[in-house]
Amino acid sequence: MKFSHPDADLFIPEPAAVTPAQALARTTHLCVIAHQDDIEINAYPGVAECRGRPDKFFTGVVVTNGAGSPRTGAYAAFTDEQMRAVRREEQRAAARLGGYNLQLQLAHPSAAVKRPGAAGVQADLTAIFAACRPEVVYLHQPADKHDTHVAVLLRCLEALRSLPPAQRPRRVLGVEAWRGLDWLGDDEKVPLDCSAQPQLAGDLIRVFDSQISGGKRYDVAALGRRQANATFHASHATDQFTAIAWAMDLTPLVADERLAVADFALGAVDRLRADVAARLGRLG
Repeated sequence: MKFSHPDADLFIPEPAAVTPAQALARTTHLCVIAHQDDIEINAYPGVAECRGRPDKFFTGVVVTNGAGSPRTGAYAAFTDEQMRAVRREEQRAAARLGGYNLQLQLAHPSAAVKRPGAAGVQADLTAIFAACRPEVVYLHQPADKHDTHVAVLLRCLEALRSLPPAQRPRRVLGVEAWRGLDWLGDDEKVPLDCSAQPQLAGDLIRVFDSQISGGKRYDVAALGRRQANATFHASHATDQFTAIAWAMDLTPLVADERLAVADFALGAVDRLRADVAARLGRLG
């Protein structure tokens, strides 16, 4: 397995008699995401489902190098190069703690990912998607407000659509991050149960000290959002879960390359608008 950027990192957390290519091939749950710590926030249900299982294998892919993260406190004087090194090691530590099958860090600058058709990014993602047949793929979602998140999603869709239809994954989910998905219609939300192993859920995010001590309390925010989702899911029913992450089903975008991503995303927004208008009209 060779990737286009010289700083790309391939890491198998548990010593095993498999090569990285073999580890990728046996992947059942795949997360391809923008930054270090996004896996642990976006794809925790997949991590929890696979951890310690002999028949389930979680693989994480981080596309960018993480150099542009905000920093204060102990990390205030760190250069971009130092932050890249710290975040790479934090991601490895999370992979060990979560019992990941394989952790790939492709090390692309965010600017490269934001260019449609960037050759190295496209080649790396296409090779990864072509080399495995996961049951489910976790990506960013198209209504996210972080430019790099949306860019990574679009590059992933380009790579997936370049594969023959028979090789494309059967289930692809876009998970909330820099914009929640509680606004989706209840019949469109995909609930991801995050209730399992709550201590692990927090510990995985707290691994990323450069972000938390550096000024972003993702450990509090991500867990709080999951708990809030579980309670505010249904107004006339008692809570069925203790923690939920909302996802959008992106499988139609992968199955049909003629479907425009903007039309797909804005269709959901239009349905929200129609729902609000109908309720106000009915009750007003």
